[in-house]
Amino acid sequence: MKRAELTTVLGGTALVLAVAGVAFGFSSYWLFLATSAVLSALIALSVGVVHGRAGMVTLCPMAFAGVGAWTTGWLGVRTGLPFLVLVVVGGLAAVPVGVLIGLPALRLRGVNLAVATLAFGGAVAVVVFDKGFPGAAERIPVERPSFASSESAFFLLSVLVLALVAAALSAASRRSTGARWTAVRDSERATAALGYSVTTTKLLAFATSAFIAGLGGALMAGQLGILSGVGFQPMASIVVFTAAVAFGSSYVEGALLAGVAATVVPEVLRQLGLPQDIAPGLFALAALQALAAGSEGIAGQLRAALRARFGKRRTEYPAAPAAEAVAGPPPLPRPPAQGEPVLGVSDLGVVYGAVTALDAVKLTIRQGSVHGLIGPNGAGKSTLIDVLSGFVAPTAGRVLLSNVPLDGMPPHLRARGGIRRSFQQGRVNPQLTIGQYLTLSGRGRADQDLIERLIRAFGCPPAGTRVADIDVGTRRVVEVAATLAARPSVVLLDEPAAGLSAEESARLGRGIAGIPQQFGCSVLLVEHDIELVATCCDEATALDFGRVIANGTPADVLRDPAVVRAYLGSGDSTTHSNDGATLEVGS
Repeated sequence: MKRAELTTVLGGTALVLAVAGVAFGFSSYWLFLATSAVLSALIALSVGVVHGRAGMVTLCPMAFAGVGAWTTGWLGVRTGLPFLVLVVVGGLAAVPVGVLIGLPALRLRGVNLAVATLAFGGAVAVVVFDKGFPGAAERIPVERPSFASSESAFFLLSVLVLALVAAALSAASRRSTGARWTAVRDSERATAALGYSVTTTKLLAFATSAFIAGLGGALMAGQLGILSGVGFQPMASIVVFTAAVAFGSSYVEGALLAGVAATVVPEVLRQLGLPQDIAPGLFALAALQALAAGSEGIAGQLRAALRARFGKRRTEYPAAPAAEAVAGPPPLPRPPAQGEPVLGVSDLGVVYGAVTALDAVKLTIRQGSVHGLIGPNGAGKSTLIDVLSGFVAPTAGRVLLSNVPLDGMPPHLRARGGIRRSFQQGRVNPQLTIGQYLTLSGRGRADQDLIERLIRAFGCPPAGTRVADIDVGTRRVVEVAATLAARPSVVLLDEPAAGLSAEESARLGRGIAGIPQQFGCSVLLVEHDIELVATCCDEATALDFGRVIANGTPADVLRDPAVVRAYLGSGDSTTHSNDGATLEVGS
């Protein structure tokens, strides 16, 4: 048995023994506290979805829990539905509330979002909870199911629900749902460029968080029987949130620690005769430390330490790929492609106030071609890619994909339609392995064979390598490979060789030159590396001050006097020749 498997078995066995020990060895009072800790851990897990995984702030988890508890109490008084059905319905009742509070997250960030969610939690507490819970005035309790009527049995039921939720979140983290949440946390633009709706991803995170918290609140109704609004006030939400952040509730062990701390610390303070207000202060300080350190709480730090101690060492260079991806001389320039236009730009213009970023730009990317786009800094290259991928709306002109207009189409729909892009600053999700990132990028179209082909073609490390464990240059190569995982019609590569060594750049150039033949995809390559453009492109366009100043083969464009002037200005010059492409290098 492998070390990881043995560790999992031993850890699972120890956890089962610990749960059994609590259930059958604790008194009723400590069992009640243990159940409270489990339910607090469940609500902390809900915070882990929105904040830990999706990177958004929510200061109203107890409002979601209160909705679940209120619904369970109302149905418990008025219907004869089984308790487990009430719990599920309580969780579902919190979902639309979660979506509602998730709407501001589409526009707000950071402190503004925190204030909005805190205000929402306060409004719910005043409007709903302060008027009393169903059955409270009549002293009608929520009845526990017969099989969980005792404290030990209800504790085990709560543990089972927590385990099921944790298992579901673990499964989601290995699929596109969880990967999309962390992708939104790292970069919304990169998520949209992969073909995923940022709006849907954010709202799904809030809905999932609300459902989990609603389950916790519904179980609290069964634990307490008769509820009051005291436990669902905004301060209770802040305590849960700070504990969740401090302990790292995106991981189940962090949520457990947060639940235990949120339950046991106030009890210890009570036993010592100290003010209860100390607990929120302690959690807040720990949360601030975690946020300032950019860590994922105590659980995240422990996992990082274990990976550093027992995991593989950081990969400095990519693993040796198949020979055809690395060996051989640089590719020679090819004649311009004669295929049908796959991406066309006509009279494209972009104006920012008094600044004209693009002016009547015309560009055609043909099927089976690698088209280079060059120009000095500020020429409009990145703006053009932003327009093509949908992140910037043009003020004039049109973009056609296989003769279909893309007017008004958002980035994620363009990505689904066949336009993929990379970014100047690498935006590969470090939480994933290379294989997981390629699968996420493929949106269900990247089978194992394609993933292996991409890894070989670009000399990437093995699929099981974590992105966080490879160097920055290799991450850029992985991002280029990921643009092809969904089998797009055209990829837009925005300075993919930036920061690479000469050897890495040459290897990347060979991979890019082979994209049309190996993957049936056209390429628009934006680069400052003139040698890379000259050796892997069969056509090139030069921009300056937002206008096209030259178009043709790379050799013709690079020796064009207008291009030389754009790069170098006036003055004495010498000539540098590279595979027939000439660019003036002046003083």
